[in-house]
Amino acid sequence: MSQRQVLQVFEQYQKARTQFVQMVAELATRPQNIETLQNAGVMSLLRPLLLDVVPTIQQTAALALGRLANYNDDLAEAVVKGDILPQLVYSLAEQNRFYKKAAAFVLRAVGKHSPQLAQAIVDCGALDTLVICLEDFDPGVKEAAAWALGYIARHNAELSQAVVDAGAVPLLVLCIQEPEIALKRIAASALSDIAKHSPELAQTVVDAGAVAHLAQMILNPDAKLKHQVLSALSQVAKHSVDLAEMVVEAEIFPVVLTCLKDKDEYVKKNACTLIREIAKHTPELSQLVVNAGGVAAVIDCIGSCKGNTRLPGIMMLGYVAAHSENLAMAVIISKGVPQLSVCLSEEPEDHIKAAAAWALGQIGRHTPEHARAVAVTNTLPVLLSLYMSTESSEDLQVKSKKAIKNILQKCTYLPALEPFLYDAPPNILKHVVGQFSKVLFPWIFRYSSAEGGQLSTTY
Repeated sequence: MSQRQVLQVFEQYQKARTQFVQMVAELATRPQNIETLQNAGVMSLLRPLLLDVVPTIQQTAALALGRLANYNDDLAEAVVKGDILPQLVYSLAEQNRFYKKAAAFVLRAVGKHSPQLAQAIVDCGALDTLVICLEDFDPGVKEAAAWALGYIARHNAELSQAVVDAGAVPLLVLCIQEPEIALKRIAASALSDIAKHSPELAQTVVDAGAVAHLAQMILNPDAKLKHQVLSALSQVAKHSVDLAEMVVEAEIFPVVLTCLKDKDEYVKKNACTLIREIAKHTPELSQLVVNAGGVAAVIDCIGSCKGNTRLPGIMMLGYVAAHSENLAMAVIISKGVPQLSVCLSEEPEDHIKAAAAWALGQIGRHTPEHARAVAVTNTLPVLLSLYMSTESSEDLQVKSKKAIKNILQKCTYLPALEPFLYDAPPNILKHVVGQFSKVLFPWIFRYSSAEGGQLSTTY
């Protein structure tokens, strides 16, 4: 047998391996093939190909593993049990940029499913290698590493702290300053996933200088980037007054209000969420939002969208109104009550109705003037019907009842109270009768005194 014939055997073997991994990677893109591939033992066949002498076979084998692991947690578990992770981590530090992207994809695909699988990635020493990849010259490698780190951090505070301890945060802040939009998006998302768990983790993000850079990107034309930037700022602001003030000091107002008119629903929702997370903390922060025109802008936003996009805006109005009667009056003057009444009547989802009921209760609970502003929109009968409906969720019934009581205890506008005399159950009726007595008793007393000089006993 000639040398050429001998080499031909190796060439055919290489070609067969190449065709195999390419075909598996292609088949793994279709959900209907996954079970068949799993039953055929594809994991054990792909594992040795990760160490193949041919780089393209290594890369494609890693890509196929990532697609399989991405599909469900059973396949991700098979990657962990098959001792594939240490192999990937070792190669991640040694191989070229194409392999690094594929290996980071596998780590992300495994880590996304559960805290236990994410912990397995941490335990095999992947974090240090992924952090090193954040410094790679190739933006695609940085993006893949940032994505994997974000998916690990999102599960809980312990995993997020492990990502912080590996030194990821300062490098993620550098990544959001890179020119590539895709890298900015993923880095902002990872910072959001780190900051969301605790004030301490959010403070770590702040200390790395992230807030100022994120705030500068609020007006970026890319909707997906704005979505992630607003989310990251919200996750920082939500924890404490100090953190919310740091976000405000980055001069997000009034620029963030332009996002409330964005075409993208996620941008609108996240902008409302950010304003809500700031306003909820103190009357002073709520007043700042009011002064910036935030309440009127949020009310307009609620009117321009439907469903869950409305929810953070509805809650924001409730938080503002809860702080003081002056802030509640600011919501009334900005025509917030009719908009909330529309949400209460129109929205099909009970949790959105419940939020609207709660917000209306916060507006109406301060003074008779506040209660009347809510009552004249014919909101009370709607709240009563939601409270009494057997189809309403328990949360909606509780919040409707509480809102009715809050408003009734201040309401002296009798035309709004009168229908309750006929329809309300006893536990609500007592509040209605109480309000009638507050309004009518002084009037009867004056009338009786004028007629006979003493209080009439025929009440």
